[in-house]
Amino acid sequence: MEIRTADIADLAAVAAVEGKCFPKSLAATEKDFKARLQVYPNHFWLLEEGGKLVGFIDGMATDEDAIRDAMYQDARLHNEKGDWQAIFGVTILPEYRRRGCAARIMERVISDAKAQGRKGCILTCEDKLIHYYEKFGYVNLGISKSVCGGVVWHDMRLVF
Repeated sequence: MEIRTADIADLAAVAAVEGKCFPKSLAATEKDFKARLQVYPNHFWLLEEGGKLVGFIDGMATDEDAIRDAMYQDARLHNEKGDWQAIFGVTILPEYRRRGCAARIMERVISDAKAQGRKGCILTCEDKLIHYYEKFGYVNLGISKSVCGGVVWHDMRLVF
């Protein structure tokens, strides 16, 4: 398996994987991904096996230390020199889960964010995934102000 950053040519594959991994109420749209890929393609980490996209992590760089809902819809909020690497989704095709794929990409994102001089990474997750992200050193900061998709989210932060 290989990890690389994305470009606009990956739009259809990214949108297709997202659609297989999240219910419509939580999934980013192809339009959302197009805007993100036009603004910050180097903040999309794609995991491929034999040229097939099996998962990805994406998110903007920001000076804000927590994700807010507007970030998901407005790629222009990206700040390439931002202190924090936001993670909007850890998206792995169902048939590739529980094989270390998500961990592989997460470790690369963390490594790249450190190399870029960021303070750390931020994400939101459901209660059932708090323990998973804690394995990477993320700390649960409690209930997020984010209400994306009508889900209760927890703010998680990893400080380098």
